[in-house]
Amino acid sequence: MSQQFEHICIIDDDSIYTNLVSKIIKLNKIANHILIFRNGKEALDYLVDSIETKADTIVIPQVILLDLNMPIMDGWEFLDEFEKIKNRLSKKVSVYVVSSSINKLDIDRAKANHIVQDYLSKPLQSTDFRKILN
Repeated sequence: MSQQFEHICIIDDDSIYTNLVSKIIKLNKIANHILIFRNGKEALDYLVDSIETKADTIVIPQVILLDLNMPIMDGWEFLDEFEKIKNRLSKKVSVYVVSSSINKLDIDRAKANHIVQDYLSKPLQSTDFRKILN
């Protein structure tokens, strides 16, 4: 792979999936660090904290891999809240929806959202990571 990110964030409640994607990222040296959150609220709280504290220890990922169906705060709710804070983050963040949903309404809704770079189907393939890297 041609490019490497410092930080990638995975927002997904499926621990088997997050472990698998983490291994793919590490094996292919796609990112130096991986942030994992089990729902949108955990991720949003982390990002808001980075804005409010401006702490050097809090890192902002260049890429977010976002699941749609999660407890507490799903991917749609995360996107709505992320829209409110994205301009206050210290760097640009690219969001990719990664879902097992084959519902055309979900796919079209995600692709129509100006925050979302692309809709990727689970399980992620190496070709999907090439899209993200390019």
